[in-house]
Amino acid sequence: MTDTPPILGFAAWSGTGKTTLLVQLIPLLRERGIRIAVIKHAHHSFDVDQPGKDSHALRKAGAEQMLIASTQRFALMVEQSEPREPDLWALIGRLDASRTDLILVEGFKAEAFPKLELFRPSLGKPARYPRDPDIIAVATDEPASLQTDLPVLPLNDVTGIRDFILGWMRREGAVG
Repeated sequence: MTDTPPILGFAAWSGTGKTTLLVQLIPLLRERGIRIAVIKHAHHSFDVDQPGKDSHALRKAGAEQMLIASTQRFALMVEQSEPREPDLWALIGRLDASRTDLILVEGFKAEAFPKLELFRPSLGKPARYPRDPDIIAVATDEPASLQTDLPVLPLNDVTGIRDFILGWMRREGAVG
């Protein structure tokens, strides 16, 4: 995996705002020329092709792999014969590393790789950073409430979070 771009996770309890932050953050990173790949863990059954579409009908008919492509995008759906948790490292291996400078991961918080924790004390859930050595920083809406040596970032300062990530990428040797 020496050619794998840097991987940065966003770990948080449901309802903390991971997707909301990523939707704001990705364009700011792209403005700096960073090509982003995202892997998101879903905790439920989902479809990217809709009932009534040919790809859906073909997959439901028994195609174990269904690749649909157009001039603008392609998607590969792979059916698993037995339900099992997705393997983050296998998913990363399916990405085209030549088109990616940074892999952002939403979920997979129990895996060992660098993560930015999003923490809202008002949700009443425990922070992960005291027990997870892979947390490299904490973004929170209550910075004064944290007791840590880790960098603490204001959760609503998306530009500051972007700058932290760019600095981390430089330290990792991923950008100049």
